[in-house]
Amino acid sequence: MRLIRFRDGDGLIRTAHEDVEGRAWLIEGDPFGAFSVTASPAIVTERLSPIVPTQIMGIGLNYRRHAQETGAKIPVYPIVFFKNVMAATGSGQPIFIPRHLASAEVDFEGELAVVIGKPCRNVSRDRALEYVLGYTCANDVSARDWQIARGGGQWSRGKSFDSFAPLGPALVTADELPNPNALALSTTLNGERVQESSTADMIFDVPQLIEFLSGSTLLAPGTVILTGTPAGVGMARKPPLWLKPGDEVAVTIEGIGTLTNRVAVEP
Repeated sequence: MRLIRFRDGDGLIRTAHEDVEGRAWLIEGDPFGAFSVTASPAIVTERLSPIVPTQIMGIGLNYRRHAQETGAKIPVYPIVFFKNVMAATGSGQPIFIPRHLASAEVDFEGELAVVIGKPCRNVSRDRALEYVLGYTCANDVSARDWQIARGGGQWSRGKSFDSFAPLGPALVTADELPNPNALALSTTLNGERVQESSTADMIFDVPQLIEFLSGSTLLAPGTVILTGTPAGVGMARKPPLWLKPGDEVAVTIEGIGTLTNRVAVEP
């Protein structure tokens, strides 16, 4: 099932199931609990993030080729950082280049996002996928200057500006993607492919990440796990390739669809 969250013609925020023909049908109930698809068509005027995250946990350097392109050692344990939940935005919404805390080095990072569906703590990797509600595309947008030179040794500042966590276009429920580590993933910038990989290149696969992140730690429903980005990011290019106003970034993942966002200056 494909779940979308949207604003309708009356300005109300609703949830719907999107069928294979692109039609949307309103949902009654809670996607994190009991719900049903109705026969009422949904009038989508603005697509939003498929869910409202309770927290966003990111994983750094989780693709082998990406670690190689940055000259980093393969990590022994997952590298974890947090993004502000208010950074979440939807497909079709703008990515804003910060103007108040100005950045000249805003980068794209196409990723698979995992959404936890029920309380999850001390889960073994063998049972980890039982706790997943579904998957969506993500762009872990990063202001590299604030992440590295001005970040005080932590990444969260450079990854938490408004609009820096696009998610979408839909949340595909876990039953439709039984193996999240066998999906083609690509990112295009203004129609040119800049990242092309497979989630099979992850150093720590999705079950391992859930096992690690839930260790002695309760993951609430709505927790979003950004599983890392493959090679091809702008920072690693020579010369670097930074996002600029007017650019269009699109992240495509097999079985999920395409998350598309244009770049603008912070209003």
